[in-house]
Amino acid sequence: MSFELFVGLRYLAAKRKQTFISIITFISIAGVAVGVIALIVVLAVMSGFEEDLKGKILGVNSDAVVSRYDGPMSNWREVARQVEAVPGVRAASPFVLTQALLTSNANAMGVAVRGIDPELAPRVIALRRNMKEGTLAALQPRTPTQEPGIIIGRVLARNVGAWVGDSVNLVSPFGQITPMGRVPRARQFRVVGIFESGMFEYDSALVYLSLQGAQSFLGLGDQVSSLELKVADIYQADRVARTIQRRLGFPYLAQDWMSLNQTFFSALKLEKTVMFIILTLIVLVAAFNIVSTLIMVVMEKNKDIGILKAMGATRRSIMKIFVLEGLIIGVVGTLSGLAGGLGLCALLARYQFVKLPPSIYHLSRLPVLVEPLDVILICTAAVIISLAATLYPAWQASRLDPAEAIRYE
Repeated sequence: MSFELFVGLRYLAAKRKQTFISIITFISIAGVAVGVIALIVVLAVMSGFEEDLKGKILGVNSDAVVSRYDGPMSNWREVARQVEAVPGVRAASPFVLTQALLTSNANAMGVAVRGIDPELAPRVIALRRNMKEGTLAALQPRTPTQEPGIIIGRVLARNVGAWVGDSVNLVSPFGQITPMGRVPRARQFRVVGIFESGMFEYDSALVYLSLQGAQSFLGLGDQVSSLELKVADIYQADRVARTIQRRLGFPYLAQDWMSLNQTFFSALKLEKTVMFIILTLIVLVAAFNIVSTLIMVVMEKNKDIGILKAMGATRRSIMKIFVLEGLIIGVVGTLSGLAGGLGLCALLARYQFVKLPPSIYHLSRLPVLVEPLDVILICTAAVIISLAATLYPAWQASRLDPAEAIRYE
């Protein structure tokens, strides 16, 4: 053990005449620990919130979408073959998207109607894991006289009072032209399934039809709104989308899930950064406690410093003693905060005792995801701030004149 570290540890461990200084030392350690705990828990919750929403968005939406600027796509089969030949694309599935009014005997709600191919869609989106009742195959009527099927969200089912086996009506505002003017299209469907994605806006306002059922309902013939794609790596979806855009050219438009939700995820990232900056102020407050503690220790140890310098200790050694002393306070506080933060995150993840209103936060529980990089950055920042707080008191101690310190001893 070096001479400076030995003396620094003795100063921390020894019983001081000034009990107040010992209290301030513990307050400094506690301040650093509380700051680290707050940073770890908040950033873990923010990361969990982002990851949870990302999973739920990709559970309903695809990794990328190909559409046309000028409206529905009639040659979608040929486009699908070209797109599936692009490296990184695993599958393509057509879909129809529109808006309509869903009515039941109890209520009426505006909904987003999505027509999908029950066989191809599961290769692109993870819809089956969201199914709570019924199956996707039930969307296709078994006989020509049977009502076409519809799958609705659980919240929507509760709002309109329609469950599996009940009949509902869809009314499209984009009706057909008749001698009497534009007449809205209306058709009766039978509820064959209930899904729950975990996101309130999907569960309360999204319904699924079969692709043929949606085309027939809207009078589209064999046209589709867009193609949805599954890519090998979701974080390379932007690169794949750019490749598709170059191959297809105008009037086609290829967009990845990140650009489609860019505003949402950018806001989350900005919020996470701002929270890190704000909560770092807690560690800064603890750093001021470290400064005050070391200044009082220097004042108390004037005689000791004078004797050490008279015995040959250099300014650098004296400065190093107090830097190490403050650094030990910071490291102990950081390690305590690390243990407390990870422990609290583990409790939140296991017991989920914090409940959220899903209509506001899109989530029913508080998600937690501890990112190793975030933990490393938090601990590094806490130690650096603690180290910076030691420099001025240590410098003041190194400038002490030994003759003045021991003159009256």
